[in-house]
Amino acid sequence: MGSFTTSSILLFLFSFVVTSLPLSTNSRWIVDDKGRRVKLACVNWASHMEPVLAEGLSKQPMDTIAKRIVSMGFNCVRFTWPLYLITNDSLASLTVRQSFQRLDLLESIAGIQANNPLIIDMSLIKAFQTVVSSFGENNVMVILDNHISNPGWCCSNLDGNGFFGDKYFNPDLWITGLTRMATLFNGVTNVVGMSLRNEPRGPKQNINDWYKYMQKGAEAVHSANPNVLVILSGLSFDRELSFIQNQQVKLTFSGKLVFEAHWYGFSDGQTTWVNDNPNEVCGRVATYMLRTSGYLVDQGYPLFIGEFGIDQSGTNVNGNRYINCFLSVAAELDLDWALWTLVGSYYLRDGVVGLNEYYGVMDYNWCGARNSSFIQRISALQSPFRGPGLSEAKPHKVIFHPLTGLCITGKSFVHPLLLGPCTESYPWSYSPQKTLVVKGTHFCLQTDTFGTSVKLSIFCTDLNSKWEMISDSKMHLSVKLRDGKSICLDVASDNTIITNDCKCISKDNTCDPSSQWFKLVDSTRSSTRVERSLL
Repeated sequence: MGSFTTSSILLFLFSFVVTSLPLSTNSRWIVDDKGRRVKLACVNWASHMEPVLAEGLSKQPMDTIAKRIVSMGFNCVRFTWPLYLITNDSLASLTVRQSFQRLDLLESIAGIQANNPLIIDMSLIKAFQTVVSSFGENNVMVILDNHISNPGWCCSNLDGNGFFGDKYFNPDLWITGLTRMATLFNGVTNVVGMSLRNEPRGPKQNINDWYKYMQKGAEAVHSANPNVLVILSGLSFDRELSFIQNQQVKLTFSGKLVFEAHWYGFSDGQTTWVNDNPNEVCGRVATYMLRTSGYLVDQGYPLFIGEFGIDQSGTNVNGNRYINCFLSVAAELDLDWALWTLVGSYYLRDGVVGLNEYYGVMDYNWCGARNSSFIQRISALQSPFRGPGLSEAKPHKVIFHPLTGLCITGKSFVHPLLLGPCTESYPWSYSPQKTLVVKGTHFCLQTDTFGTSVKLSIFCTDLNSKWEMISDSKMHLSVKLRDGKSICLDVASDNTIITNDCKCISKDNTCDPSSQWFKLVDSTRSSTRVERSLL
């Protein structure tokens, strides 16, 4: 059902080129040195596994990978690292070749020698720096994420890396490591942030120690490198930040604090999205997210979704249903985010050599996108809808369709409405009378009967122009016809906007309502669609 143009990617690239670093915060927004909104649209690239090298360098040159990151519309990498890389001199001084030899990864050595020969005999820490430099050469911002202490796959409650005082998580050593890493990249302008610790968790987690050590860690990073954003993750695998409502983080500096949360489909339960009605699940989990982390934007803090993602093969129903709900919330709140993951395959994960990563946007050999339609789908969220310095148009709404990543627009006011790039969306207003009007005109959204194309009309007082947000997801736009029948906005196979019977409103877990999910998203992003339509 989706279509794609390069317009949103070009908008993103333009916004990044004019970004003036370093970054800071202005209330809930991340802004550049000139005060203009910068939306972090990142992808995770793992470098915290046992070999302690950025994944994929045995498959492709690092510059090629960096350029592919840019071509897919990302402006940033959340680059993971294990604490021991910077605190264990014996590990850090190993060469790349030696690190892979100790793990008997001889095929990977040959691949690195062929694709990235300059790093094969570099120390691990120097190779890490070299990858960050490659990002900089390609205008890619970097968030350094302390993912784990002891190199390896993450995460479980009992892996010894979860919380302060665990076997591999000495808080004093952690602060030393943060200080060293912040110092190492002081002056490296494309390193714009440091995420202090990935997914705090486990039986030892508690709020008092979270405040004690996160505040110490934040102060240590800022003291060593005052340019970077300081990003703090919540408890319970980074799902829980509700405690900030009762006690603010106390720091000696300002303008750098960002909070981080994670959200996956399996976070809501391994089969929740399959076993329960999708509207009811979305309403429930979105409310939970707003209560535990999303509320922070209303309190004046930037919120960075440091991990989300799905099985890119498209076969996981739980994930497929979740992602529609996630994208609607991410669009509505206009959040900064990092997709998990770039990685197409691992050198070594959980004892398996060359493990295929189905969550990866790259294919197994790192040659191209695993699922190009998914990249197209998230492209609307790679550019900001609003924020400081982005008042290109008067405040309005776009009607976002999470299943396709497109928005409602049209070729002209006399043609049928259809889905198209959100950069070309009609600017809508939603009135107290529940009419959807194209701003600057007298045209409103209207339907005549079930199964027909929706149209624009200047007669906006009838029942068939009154659109209500129904269902627990609040994403069904429903209208009541003269005969009393309620129908919902839907999308035809050619992307034309039509109406149909409302699907899966409650109870039924067997049907998929996603074609009928629409989200009204606040925007100040300009569009030439109205001007073109009036010609």
